[in-house]
Amino acid sequence: MDAFTIALILVGAVLLVYNFIWRRMNYFKEMGIAHDWPLPILGHMAPITFQRAHFADYLENVCKRFSDYKYFGFYNFITPVIIVTDLDLITSIAVKNFENFTDRSTSPNADLDPLMGNNLTALRGDRWRDMRKLLSPSFTSSKLKAMFMLMVDCADRFSEHIAEGSRNGKVYDTKDIFSRYTNDVIATTSFGITVDSLKNPDNEFYKFGKRTATISFFQTIKMLAANNFPKLMKLLRLSVFGKETQRYFENIIGQTVALRKEKGISRPDMIQLMMESSSTYGRELTIEEMTCQAFVFFLAGYEASSNLLCFAAQEIAVNPDVQTRLQAEIDDVMRKTDGKPTYDAIKGMSYLDAVVNEANRKYPIGMVLDRLCLKEFEMPPATPDSKPITIKPGVSVWVPISAVHHDPKYYYEPQRFDPDRFLNGLPPPNVYMPFGLGPRSCIGNRFALMETKVALFYVLLRCNLEPCAKTMHPVVYQKKSFSMIPEGGFWLNVKTRDSAGKISNGTASVK
Repeated sequence: MDAFTIALILVGAVLLVYNFIWRRMNYFKEMGIAHDWPLPILGHMAPITFQRAHFADYLENVCKRFSDYKYFGFYNFITPVIIVTDLDLITSIAVKNFENFTDRSTSPNADLDPLMGNNLTALRGDRWRDMRKLLSPSFTSSKLKAMFMLMVDCADRFSEHIAEGSRNGKVYDTKDIFSRYTNDVIATTSFGITVDSLKNPDNEFYKFGKRTATISFFQTIKMLAANNFPKLMKLLRLSVFGKETQRYFENIIGQTVALRKEKGISRPDMIQLMMESSSTYGRELTIEEMTCQAFVFFLAGYEASSNLLCFAAQEIAVNPDVQTRLQAEIDDVMRKTDGKPTYDAIKGMSYLDAVVNEANRKYPIGMVLDRLCLKEFEMPPATPDSKPITIKPGVSVWVPISAVHHDPKYYYEPQRFDPDRFLNGLPPPNVYMPFGLGPRSCIGNRFALMETKVALFYVLLRCNLEPCAKTMHPVVYQKKSFSMIPEGGFWLNVKTRDSAGKISNGTASVK
């Protein structure tokens, strides 16, 4: 190879690197947006990549440094992201000017990874609108009320099993036991399967589901690569979830739908609701479409809901006054309903609602709300002495939910667990947004809240929760995990209540 050819190759390589990497990493400098100096390729994600900090803590600290700005720049590897902390601007982007920011910035390749790319959270444009419209009737209060007893059956069995094994006190890995509960709920409400994962821990659905929901470090890297280097992922034909996972869930959905159509079976669960919703709008969802939607409900219902339960249970355990007050409300409901708590009775529990809301505030499972600019949008001046800027289509915007939830400007002593702050009504939506904000907020938020409340109701009806030697408080997150998991995991001591609501043959008494 002659010198001229080598020189051409080197020049081409330099131009390639500049065009695809370094040019993108000059975006904020060219736009005049305040930002920390990024590292090549890693951007501002080096502390996360090298496990020096957890993402939630790191982003909170970055937001504190730019607290005088309405927004600032952040490089998610080579992808420039505008992080918005001003409340009015948050509302403008997520609600008032939603048409400019309809899509999420993260959208896996649907051909390579159908389960991740074809579900409601990832769909874009008209495909998202159509699917949202199709699924919305499945999440009305009346439909949730119909699924309530399915949740109660799971929570009743679950709490009874825990109470039986805790008469002399027992230390539990609460992540393990609550994952079994949420697995059973999602199995019966989304896939039409009845399982008991505490009595039968080796059931196929739980084992496969746990393996699927446990996101490995390699899968996390692939998720990050899918968002930042989609062409590379396509070139290497890499997907987050393989064909085996898709086939497993597709077979469950397909067999269930076929059996119900053949036998005329109707059941108040998500499959039935998707079957009915599809006929409402003049077309049927395909088995693949149903599978993709059921799969994202599975991930959210299994992992996110079990984490919320773990955090709520831990705060209840380390705050005895909260536990006493909550159990008094539970016992009162048992008296008023003759031991048969109804959907409306649990929904109307103001202190239980406040406890769950406070857990969602302190530990928001969705740490950021991300949006993609679709139309030119003028951002106001970031500071009083700066100028407005116009962002173009294709720019990513983040709202740091966790940082807002822990900002002392909005929540007094934000590190303190204080359900009372929610007893006089919820804060404004742009200050409290554990399920997102605006038309693209989580469609299953009421389902997740009821799933959590029912579990806490039955567990605290029968048991007392106490910290143990393994309980980490205050919580320090595992730096190796992108999820919000304490170092050492979730551990509590559980004891059967000496004076509690007793359930027997559908009736109850309070001693």
